[in-house]
Amino acid sequence: MPGRIHVVDDDASFRAAIERRLKLAGYEVSGYSSAQQLLDQLPDENEPGCILLDVKIPGLSGPELQGRLNELGSTLPIVFLTGHADTPTTVRTIKAGAEDFLTKPVESEQLLRAIERALARHAAMRAEWHRAAEMRALVAALTPRERQVFDLVVRGKLNKQIAHELGTTERTVKAHRHQVMEKTRVHSVAELVSIAERLGLLG
Repeated sequence: MPGRIHVVDDDASFRAAIERRLKLAGYEVSGYSSAQQLLDQLPDENEPGCILLDVKIPGLSGPELQGRLNELGSTLPIVFLTGHADTPTTVRTIKAGAEDFLTKPVESEQLLRAIERALARHAAMRAEWHRAAEMRALVAALTPRERQVFDLVVRGKLNKQIAHELGTTERTVKAHRHQVMEKTRVHSVAELVSIAERLGLLG
């Protein structure tokens, strides 16, 4: 599953060597000599990709860039590369969400495996994000009354209780409930509850 790899490293010869390796493996590559350069031309989140990031670069360091990207809400996975691995940095970057931490010189096999894992995770996150956006749109399309019924159904209320709470008949509640199921494209209450949970509506 090819994608675009963003290589951030101030060593031009290292960048060129990595770029050759990645292009041979079928990837598109963008190179940056500093963290600021990547921040100035932020990668497109909708394109499959990941960031290969050196730890020690002039200006903003790799871990500092990771922090900035996290603040900006970037979902691109980061694979760190370093000439001198030290445990505190490794632990800190992994805790902050880095996909992997590799030591230079890195073997092609190891590098490509780390990139494949990062891309697979990015694809899964994008799919999850699209699914959530789709669910939000379906729930937003409910009428105010259907939304009330939806909220009560996912909290485990029976038709009789809902009718009492909304001051209407059970028959009307059943009709609304049917509409809610149709519009959200589900076949069971369990699926409705799952939507509510994923959208954080049960809090």
